[in-house]
Amino acid sequence: MFKLQKLGLVAWLWLFAGAAFSASAQQALTWEQVRLRFEQNNPTLLAGKLNLEESKAGETTAYLRPNPDMSLLLDQINVFSSNPFQPFSPAQATAALSYLHERQHKRELRLESAKDSTAVASSTQADLERTLLFTLRAAFIQTLQAKAVLEVTRDNLAYYDKVLEVSRDRFHAGDIAQVDLDRLELQRVQYESDLQAAQVSLRTAKIQMLALLNQRTPIEQFDVAGPYEFSEQLQPLDDLRQIALDTRPDLKAASQSVEKARADHKLAVANGSTDPTFSVDGGLNPPIDHYIGFGVTFPLRLFDRNQGEKLRTQLDVERNTHLLAAAQAQVFNDVDSAYATLSSNLALLHPYKEKYLEQAVRVRDTIAFSYQHGGASLLDFLSAQGEYRTVQLAYVNLVGSYLSASSQLNLAVGREVIP
Repeated sequence: MFKLQKLGLVAWLWLFAGAAFSASAQQALTWEQVRLRFEQNNPTLLAGKLNLEESKAGETTAYLRPNPDMSLLLDQINVFSSNPFQPFSPAQATAALSYLHERQHKRELRLESAKDSTAVASSTQADLERTLLFTLRAAFIQTLQAKAVLEVTRDNLAYYDKVLEVSRDRFHAGDIAQVDLDRLELQRVQYESDLQAAQVSLRTAKIQMLALLNQRTPIEQFDVAGPYEFSEQLQPLDDLRQIALDTRPDLKAASQSVEKARADHKLAVANGSTDPTFSVDGGLNPPIDHYIGFGVTFPLRLFDRNQGEKLRTQLDVERNTHLLAAAQAQVFNDVDSAYATLSSNLALLHPYKEKYLEQAVRVRDTIAFSYQHGGASLLDFLSAQGEYRTVQLAYVNLVGSYLSASSQLNLAVGREVIP
């Protein structure tokens, strides 16, 4: 019986340990998973969505009708009457109801202006998401690049440790001098430095991503995964320009701002018109018993005809028109600059992939073999190792630059044209 209980306890411990291990070894997140968490948790993005809802609520306020006014009056109360028990006998009771009638479609124009404001807020929110996604994508690429650099530095260090092991054997066999072994061991510090710098870069990139995701996950339990390579396919520049003109939310917001300015100008003109106030009143007057009356009141707009707002809104239409032209010019500038950077990266990546990487491996292995068999000098061996390390790190960083330029082009176009 005791043995069965002991076996059961061991089984529970194994289950607990397995659950703890699976919790700590979290699966690496893909870009789509990272983007989904970002859209659900980023506080800046969530605050922008609330701002959009506030703008929609303003449409309800803009279309409300004016409230009617009601007044009640009890006048001529005789507090000094000879009969103190009848002070209200000569009093006059009056009730009045008035309503402002808005002319020139003021309510409809207010609603149109509010809807235009909501459209601008919607495009502004989309542009905020576009820029924040670019920042998140940059952090994601930086994490992938740091992981790739870390892998290269680990491989370089492992390869160099094997070289040192062979060199120590040669030293013990009397094949190389002590000073040559010391120089080889001193060279190892460069590879250790590369490894430490890559680890720091990886942790920094993960910290930035966790901040954008608004998560408090330990860095050791957070990881991302995705393809770290480049594509040679690139759409024509004219096609990307047209996609940007059709897609960019900031350009759409600039165009919508022009429409809102025009609606505001029409509203300003309407607000310069006269709005009458209709009223009806009735009361109790002791000499004539009951009465009812009608009236209309309208302001004499001799001086204030809303001239200032009419001029201001007209100027605002022109100002927003110029801003729209500036936004269009900025779109072309962003697309052309990102396209040029991406094309330059592709021009550099092609020879690395087709020629330089293979040459660096061949030179390193050939010189290493020659050095180990006494056919090459120590200086030649160290130079070949340095060239291989430089080419490998340069290629990894060029791929990272390509991915960053692709993300920049997606930002400039307004949507993902390069996944």
